[in-house]
Amino acid sequence: MFRPVLIGSAAAVLVVASAMPSAAADTVPPPDKVVIDVVAVNGSGCPAGTAAVAVAPNNTAFTVTYSNYLAQVGVGSKPTDFRKNCQLGLNVRVPQGFTYAIAKADYRGFAYLEDGATGMERASYYFQGMSHTTSVSHRFTGPVNDNWQTSDVTGVESLVYAPCGTQRILNVNTELRVSAGTSDPTTTNSFMAMDSTDGSVNTLYHFAWKECP
Repeated sequence: MFRPVLIGSAAAVLVVASAMPSAAADTVPPPDKVVIDVVAVNGSGCPAGTAAVAVAPNNTAFTVTYSNYLAQVGVGSKPTDFRKNCQLGLNVRVPQGFTYAIAKADYRGFAYLEDGATGMERASYYFQGMSHTTSVSHRFTGPVNDNWQTSDVTGVESLVYAPCGTQRILNVNTELRVSAGTSDPTTTNSFMAMDSTDGSVNTLYHFAWKECP
């Protein structure tokens, strides 16, 4: 099972062990512990203490869980609530002789969009000092009243691995936007959430592993 570590204004650390073969890469995950240091957390979607990071015991993936990530428009909302974002800086320390890439990212949440309203989820991730990956956007059109899920998959030929023997920060950026569109924001409320109060909804980042030469 995943074990969460709450993210506050200071760095958080998670240590995990054990390994099983990964379906996301030709190389199986390293058998030794993987450590994630959260070195930066910024954004209106992840105030201090409202996000958690956990690594799978088999070293195949890690999750980010939010408890206060909500974009909304209409009754009860503030003018700035239509857009929420979160920027995480992760120092993923892997066993010697291995490096990793992000092969797939799954994003989940709940949306309530009035007829005529729209929503958008956008995400990107990249290593410090390397080319910024293009953000991938997913759009939703009301009426919607259901859980939502999106997946961003990177082909094997396009995987970007962290440089061997060099520690690089993994930047993980996400964003939610909601627009009233043709709905009436004076009488209705539309929102998109990427959060969960019980920890059952989270974003999942799948590792691809490779042995260093």
